[in-house]
Amino acid sequence: MSIRNPKQALYEQFATVAKALGHPLRLEMIEHLAQGARSVEALAAKLGQPIANISQHLQALRRAGIVSAERDGKFVHYSLADDSVLSAFASVRGVAERQLAEVDRIVRGYFDARDDMRPVTRDELRAMMRDGLVTLIDVRPADEFALGHVPGAINVPLREVKAWSAGTDASREVIAYCRGPWCVMSFEAVAALRSLGHSARRLEDGMPEWKAAGLPVEVVTCVASL
Repeated sequence: MSIRNPKQALYEQFATVAKALGHPLRLEMIEHLAQGARSVEALAAKLGQPIANISQHLQALRRAGIVSAERDGKFVHYSLADDSVLSAFASVRGVAERQLAEVDRIVRGYFDARDDMRPVTRDELRAMMRDGLVTLIDVRPADEFALGHVPGAINVPLREVKAWSAGTDASREVIAYCRGPWCVMSFEAVAALRSLGHSARRLEDGMPEWKAAGLPVEVVTCVASL
């Protein structure tokens, strides 16, 4: 088949991907799928959305090649097509962070109010863990922790942070991470720990970025498939 204007045809395909990314709920779905494969039902429960609505958005992402699907019995599990999806997400986020005043206002008004310290880099964390200098906590829900976590991390879901902190040494620094660089849970965990007298900081990003960097990941193999 001859293509009259191949450049325009390519740009139309590129626009298909950009259009699929251009919805806040779809971006949040990508963040959740970056933690591990999910069924429509599980993803809908995570996001508090009707199954039909999530299914419709998943189909749009699938048509654009952003997610893939695999059938497991009566369920269909969706996952990100590959790590390039995370790169695209990070690029969109980076442009918004640099160029949009509203992003800066949100960061200053909410995130910096909870933690304005420089986060810990992946290399710094690895060195600290190797030397036994910190306690690393994963504040995501248990099912996400089971799908993959940083080796040596302790799963302390956000709602359990205060209770967990009561039995730990307040002089030992705690590093928290969750789904990504702007995941609210790690900010809230750090703020809660500091209010209780602990030294606490965040990892610079989250589990998906750790995995995409080719760093080791542990999974919990003794739990039922989610």
